[in-house]
Amino acid sequence: MSDQTPVGDAQPKPSPRYVPADSLQSPRFTGIPTFARLPNVRTTEDVDLAIIGVPFDTGVSFRAGGRFGPNAIRAASVLIRGHNPVLEVHPFRVLSCVDYGDVAIVPGYIERSYEIIEREVTPVVNAGVIPLLLGGDHSVTLPHLRATRSVGPVAVIDFDSHTDAWDSFFGEKYNHGTWMRRAIEEGLVDVDHSIEVGLRGSVYGPDDWPVLKRELGLEYIPTHEVLTQSPDVTIEAIRRRVGGRPTFISFDIDVVDPAFAPGTGTPEAGGLSSFQALQLIRGLRGIDFVGFDVVEVIPSYDSGEVTAILAANLAFEMISLSALRRLEGGTRTPARIVSTEQA
Repeated sequence: MSDQTPVGDAQPKPSPRYVPADSLQSPRFTGIPTFARLPNVRTTEDVDLAIIGVPFDTGVSFRAGGRFGPNAIRAASVLIRGHNPVLEVHPFRVLSCVDYGDVAIVPGYIERSYEIIEREVTPVVNAGVIPLLLGGDHSVTLPHLRATRSVGPVAVIDFDSHTDAWDSFFGEKYNHGTWMRRAIEEGLVDVDHSIEVGLRGSVYGPDDWPVLKRELGLEYIPTHEVLTQSPDVTIEAIRRRVGGRPTFISFDIDVVDPAFAPGTGTPEAGGLSSFQALQLIRGLRGIDFVGFDVVEVIPSYDSGEVTAILAANLAFEMISLSALRRLEGGTRTPARIVSTEQA
């Protein structure tokens, strides 16, 4: 179904209230960068989806610098034109979207930052608005999931080259390598419907991947399987695992090969291409997504901004999935259907 087709009411409804600036009227390089040139409005009224920056990066075990990721992704996103020709939807004609700004985290203090992130994002979720969070390191996914308690536990699709399910790092329970285990322990993850996709690289021992299934109940698909089978097989495995559950995508940019995404904190050789990453996200239409995040972009290691550009486009695909869900009958928030002559 294209974005031209009204669903429910016979007559088209008014255009979404919040839409990007028209880049045919003002150049993309003018103004303060926001995601896809959306208005920077800190409200949930008349909003369907909110982009939220989470510039926290002191939960890392190797490279720091992800605090600058949200701004880099925003700057790269000004190239987004609005219509998605692969998914055949113009999401900003379907959804009212805003750039909600950044969470004012506390650098160096992970648990205080967690409290702030949860406090800021929870009202967004409770208002029926879908949050799309831009990291920051992967430790911030834990408070993101805490903020979804009102709709959870949620099925988590974690695109990542690492399990992030360690019990601790250097004796500490909270960092970017432990968030998945903590989220499961806190009852935030529907483990029977969750999956990790893209694991690769060397590990500490032979049980590091199998423990996901044996101890935590998570399914996983390593990169070498993703790359040696049809993408449709991987997509179907994800869809079958998720079923009809409310779902959260966490996308660690290091699941992509550093040849395509060098600007990240813990790069691993032999990953997905940028096209393959986009292809997998596009295959997930129809799922009931209640939140997204894109994390671990570090611009200081990003040659030619290729990592930030990919992250921005992955976020755009996620917005497109939410728009398609609305057009195809999703009812999580009130429908706002428009014709292509509007917006």
